[in-house]
Amino acid sequence: MQYNQVKHQAGGLPTARKIRRACSKELYRAVKRLKTYIPADKLAEGETLYYKKVMLNLLWIHEHSSNRKMLADWWDENVCQELAGLWDVPADQLSKAFRESFGG
Repeated sequence: MQYNQVKHQAGGLPTARKIRRACSKELYRAVKRLKTYIPADKLAEGETLYYKKVMLNLLWIHEHSSNRKMLADWWDENVCQELAGLWDVPADQLSKAFRESFGG
């Protein structure tokens, strides 16, 4: 058995790079569904905020990685309000856009 297969089967935590890229993609998809212009600097701040929140709760997120609804609920509780304030968009619209893009 190759090293990659063993690593994958063990269910190890993702690397920081993979997490950062996933956060960036998820926010990109949500912003696309918002149909609102977000300046690049605000978008970068939002990605950093989301990444930090994910890293702080990584074990819980990894345990529930197969439950998209639970992860979307976590995002609503822990990320949505701050991100909506940063981007000057209504929190309910941002939450709806994230859920549509994330699948939760």
